[in-house]
Amino acid sequence: MNEKAVVIETPGGAEQLKLVDVEVGSPGPGEIRIRHHACGLNYIDVYHRNGAYALPLPARLGMEGAGVVEAVGAGVTHLQPGDRAAYASQPPGAYATARVMPAKAVLKLPDAIDFETGAAMMLKGLTVQYLLRRTLPQEGLKPGDFVVFHAAAGGVGLIACQWARALGLQLIATAGSDEKCALALAHGAAHAINYRHEADFAARVRDITGGRGVKVVYDSVGADTWEGSLNCLAPFGLMVSFGAASGAVPPLNIGALAAKGSLYVTRPTLFTHIATREATQAMGDDLFSMVASGQVKVRIDKRYALADATQAHRDLEARVLTGSAVLLP
Repeated sequence: MNEKAVVIETPGGAEQLKLVDVEVGSPGPGEIRIRHHACGLNYIDVYHRNGAYALPLPARLGMEGAGVVEAVGAGVTHLQPGDRAAYASQPPGAYATARVMPAKAVLKLPDAIDFETGAAMMLKGLTVQYLLRRTLPQEGLKPGDFVVFHAAAGGVGLIACQWARALGLQLIATAGSDEKCALALAHGAAHAINYRHEADFAARVRDITGGRGVKVVYDSVGADTWEGSLNCLAPFGLMVSFGAASGAVPPLNIGALAAKGSLYVTRPTLFTHIATREATQAMGDDLFSMVASGQVKVRIDKRYALADATQAHRDLEARVLTGSAVLLP
């Protein structure tokens, strides 16, 4: 069966993305075939395209999508043909009209959640789930606690602002413009810092917290915010580095963690957390509950045709997108 998919033959800029005809066969054991109604757009896709995260070539891109299950392979019991479904999953390949893929990370999509929302929320929403629910400082997080969340006006950030508010946390958002800061505040952030106006955002965090600092910083920016993030932390605080949009974090002088207050550092990934079907289902159920209840609304600010993936990547890298964006087959 001939379908369309976005592929790269060599790593590089957005111009390397090509929409080509591909053959989509039948699912094997433990696999499904899904027809996409929408595909998610995430910064990890840029890392795959530019070679920062190397893939065997030629490579297909895209880590999340939503659509209808067309066929299931042997051993798949939690899905059946005709099911509405959504996923965030390895291997890449979501930028496609249809694909065959492992079934273990694919979940039934509740009827209350439409396909575009499903495609826009799985990788981002499951990321927020493992951050705020599973990647916690030494004594956990309680209502009233302060946390710092960088890039808070992006797709992950806006979900985090809402989820943190639902947990009673005081989220201190950072973003690169006044408009983005206002967006974060409108979605539940307790405070917002424009780091282009206030380069020493850590000093502002100290002011907000009465000099104490925060229990945890969630940082997907990387090089540009690393040192400042460490300076935001209270003693025994946790530095969570889960991305590097501005470039790789520099080599760590571990002695600095002692000097700054016996700090903790971790570099988690979503795919460690969703390595089993049981874990994926539990995390997905938590996410679906938050979205279905209205406590988390997934903001989709941009829709692109699948053929316009090149422009989507250019916009993503230029940091002009807020909220989430989707590709439509």
